[in-house]
Amino acid sequence: MAEFDFIIVGAGSAGCVLANRLSEGGRYAVLLLEAGGSDRSFWIRMPIGYGKVYYDARVNWKYETEPEAALGGKRSYWPRGKVLGGSSSINAMVWVRGHPGDYDDWAAEAPGWGWDAVAPVFRRMEDWEGGGDIRGAGGPVHVTRIDDDAHPLCATYLDAVRQAGFAVNGDYNGASMEGGSLYQITTRNGLRASSARCYLDPARRRSNLEIRTNAHAMRILFDAARAVGIEYRQDGRLSQARARREVIVSAGAINAPQLLQLSGIGPGELLQRHGIAVVRDNGEVGRNLRDHLGLDNLYRCRVPTLNQALRPLLGKLRVGLEYLATRRGPLALSLNQGGGFVRSRPDAERPDLQLYFSPVSYTRAPPGTRPLMSPDPFPGFLLGYNPCRPTSTGTLRIRSPDPFEAPEMRPNYLSTEHDRALMIAGARLMRKLATTPAFTDVIEAAIRPGDDIVADEQILAYAADNAWTVFHQCGTCRMGSDPAASVVDPRLRVHGIEGLRVADASVFPDITSGNTNAPAMMVGEMASDMILADNR
Repeated sequence: MAEFDFIIVGAGSAGCVLANRLSEGGRYAVLLLEAGGSDRSFWIRMPIGYGKVYYDARVNWKYETEPEAALGGKRSYWPRGKVLGGSSSINAMVWVRGHPGDYDDWAAEAPGWGWDAVAPVFRRMEDWEGGGDIRGAGGPVHVTRIDDDAHPLCATYLDAVRQAGFAVNGDYNGASMEGGSLYQITTRNGLRASSARCYLDPARRRSNLEIRTNAHAMRILFDAARAVGIEYRQDGRLSQARARREVIVSAGAINAPQLLQLSGIGPGELLQRHGIAVVRDNGEVGRNLRDHLGLDNLYRCRVPTLNQALRPLLGKLRVGLEYLATRRGPLALSLNQGGGFVRSRPDAERPDLQLYFSPVSYTRAPPGTRPLMSPDPFPGFLLGYNPCRPTSTGTLRIRSPDPFEAPEMRPNYLSTEHDRALMIAGARLMRKLATTPAFTDVIEAAIRPGDDIVADEQILAYAADNAWTVFHQCGTCRMGSDPAASVVDPRLRVHGIEGLRVADASVFPDITSGNTNAPAMMVGEMASDMILADNR
C-alpha cells in the first residue's frame, strides 16, 4: 500500500489550495485524489464556456434533489464540478468574499473564523487588478474587473439602481459590500482562473505531490478511531493509500458528507440501516444544508442586448474571432455582468438581497440544455435576485452503501417565513427597478412575470414555477465547538476522530452573503495553515 503524509480527497476549490500549500517546500508527501478528470478543455478554459458543461457528465456530477414543495413538487438540478478544480472549473466565476458580519457570526460558533482572521487570508489569495489597500495584489487568484468590457446595458442597470434609491459601489469586496455593482470575475488574460489553474498548475511538477484523477473515493480507512487512509476505485481497479499524518476530505458540500456516511461517520440509525459499521454516531453529518434560491424577471428590450451578438451565425463568428484574437469580448466574461447587494428595508442590519443583471435572455430552453450561446431571437435581458442569508435548512443522506449512487438531497427551500418574506420583497424590488426612468426607456414589455403578478401568494406561486438554485450548496459538515451540534471543530478536525479533517464549503456554519467559491478557497487556505501548524 502506497504511503503519504497527507491524502486529500477532492481537487475542488479548497482541495487544490491544500495540495499546493501542503506540498510547498518538499517536506511532506501529498496525494490528491479526484473523481473527475482533466480540466484541459476549451469549454472550461473559455469563461462563457460554462454553458457547454452545464449538463456535461464528463465534468459534472449532474445532481438532482428530491421533489421540492416550494418548487411545486419539481426537482432542482444541481450541477457540481467533477473535474480538476471542482465547481470552480464550471461556475460563473463571480468573486465575492462575503459580508464581514458573516464571518463574525461564524466565530460565535467557531472561534478563530471572524472577519479579522479571514480578511488577511482573502488578501493574500487575491491578485486584484483594481488596486487599493484593502484588496490583495500578487496572490494566486487573479480577479478581473469588467468595467471596460461590460455590455452597454450595464450602465442602464446602474442608473436604475441609483434612481431606485440605492448606492452604486465600485468594489463590493472593498470597504463596503452594499450597493449596485458590476461583478468581479476570476479570469486571467481572458481565461478562467479556477482553483486548479491558480493553485494546482504551479504545483504539478513537485516530486512530493501525486495527483490521481478518475479516482473515486469509496471509504475512509480507520484503525479504531483514527483515520489511516483511503480506499478508492480508479480505472475499474480498487486501491488503497495510507496517510501517515492526516486524511483531509475536500469533496464539497455533497460528496464530503456522503463519504463520511459511507465510511461510518454519521447518523447511527441511517448507517446501520445500510449495513455500515458505525465509527462515530453523529446526526449532524448531512444536516444544515444551505443554498441560495434565486428568481429572474425577463424583459423584452427596445435596444440590442447580447442576444443579437450571440444568436446569429455571423454574430457567433464575430465574437468567436474577437475572443481568439484578443481574449476579450462577450466570451471572456460571465453572463451575470451586473449585480450587487442591497437591503430589502432600511432597518435591515446588513444587505439581505443579492442582485443579478444579465444583458441576455433565453425563454425556451430544450430539456437538458443551457442555451447560453443560443439566446432569444429578440432583444431581452434578465433581472434577478436571491436572499443573502436564507434560514431554510435541508438534509443530505446516503441512499445505499454504494459510493456511486447519488445521495438523497432535500434543500427545503422557502421553508421559513424569513425566506418567503425576502423572496416577496425581492420580487417587489425587481418591479421597482424595472419602473425607473432608466429601464422604462429601454423595456418594451415584461415577459415574465406579467404585470398581473402582484399579491404575495401570486409571487410565491411564480417562484414555485421559476425559482432556481444559485449553486451555492454548503453547511453539511458544519464546524463548531459543540460536538453535539457540529461535525468538525474550529480547526476542521472531525469530532471524535483522529487524523481526519474536512475542508471545503461543507464546513460553513452558515451560508455567506454572496457566491461561495471565494469563501471555499479561503477555507482551503485556513485549513492549510492549521494543518501545517499542527504537524510541525
